[in-house]
Amino acid sequence: MNTGSGKKIVEAAITGLPGTSAITLIINGRPMKLDVAPWTTLLDALREQLGLTGTKKGCDHGQCGACTVLVDGRRINSCLTLAIMKDGASVMTIEGLAENGTLHPLQQAFIDQDAFQCGYCTPGQICSAVGLMTEGRAHTADDIRELMSGNICRCGAYVNIVAAIQQAMKAAKGV
Repeated sequence: MNTGSGKKIVEAAITGLPGTSAITLIINGRPMKLDVAPWTTLLDALREQLGLTGTKKGCDHGQCGACTVLVDGRRINSCLTLAIMKDGASVMTIEGLAENGTLHPLQQAFIDQDAFQCGYCTPGQICSAVGLMTEGRAHTADDIRELMSGNICRCGAYVNIVAAIQQAMKAAKGV
């Protein structure tokens, strides 16, 4: 096989790839139009196309939870979701939780309870906790630990993370 025919095979493979698709996502309350390749994950669209780097890329396999965001109010691993699948969806990232310069109650609780060390997992932890509170299934510390088990903290701040979530849950109930 000569190098000329090999080059043609490579060129055919590159030019035969599908193009991009235009999608609209409601990001932190604002409609955003994006052109994405079919294989672009929601995580990569958020970080690379929109510059929302609060959502972290940890394992890129859905095992650590660092990439957790809220889509239509439900927590998901954005590294396992193709952006094109969420066309028209509402996506809330850590950057969208604070309102008018006031931290979201969970963000404030994480500060109050020293619920982070290095901070890498914190955006995913907080977004997951917001989803957990919305679901309304956590009533005890054991429930919180179980329902947050998809979010890994390599620094081991779990005790303070649970305390922060309990603080925010109590505040939401007016206790």
